[in-house]
Amino acid sequence: MTIKVDVLVISPHPDDAEYGVAGTVARWTREGKKVVYVVCTNGDKGTTNPDMKPEDLIEIRKKEQLAAADVLGVSEVIFLGLPDQGLEETPQFRKQIVRLIRQYRPKIVVTVDPYRRYIWHRDHRITGQVVLDAVFPYARDHLAYPDLIEEGLQPHKVKEMLFWASEDINYRSDITATFDLKAEALRCHRSQMQEREDPNSDGWLRQRCQDIAKDENFDLGEAFHHIEITW
Repeated sequence: MTIKVDVLVISPHPDDAEYGVAGTVARWTREGKKVVYVVCTNGDKGTTNPDMKPEDLIEIRKKEQLAAADVLGVSEVIFLGLPDQGLEETPQFRKQIVRLIRQYRPKIVVTVDPYRRYIWHRDHRITGQVVLDAVFPYARDHLAYPDLIEEGLQPHKVKEMLFWASEDINYRSDITATFDLKAEALRCHRSQMQEREDPNSDGWLRQRCQDIAKDENFDLGEAFHHIEITW
């Protein structure tokens, strides 16, 4: 069964999308756009607490992500449940993403930029690259996965992609009206915020968004590398 949405946001870990695109997501949902989240890993390594069991952390982070998505008006959250720090660029992982793209048929796909230099979480690099490859050419080409066509999942052409955490920024999104929702969604990730030296997110987050918007005609922004896909 296919379900048409406007935006598919594909995140390596629970909480990554809140850092990268939550303000823009909130603006889209306010405009009536349908947004679906895909979270690739279960986040079972995301703690410095030696007493935290991985299976408990998985459940905590899942609940946190659902709460954050609810704040933002996200229609659905899909958890792939792959191990944190365990993503690999495999045909199986790519096919999972292709299946979701063909199923949800988004106009826009948003993910993390895989090309950040030097220190960068391996799961982020791999997620970004796998999503790029899934969008083009695999989701587009009918011979890429003929078994998906047998399932009723026809090829799909994504029109645009946005990449957060990019070093090649060419688009800034106005989140002045939705910054408070971004901050509230980020606070839902309590298990992660308490890992920060400054667990109060609003101060540094507002400053970061102000810095992004400093040369724009709005006050607070999120930054991306944006591409339009022509075939």
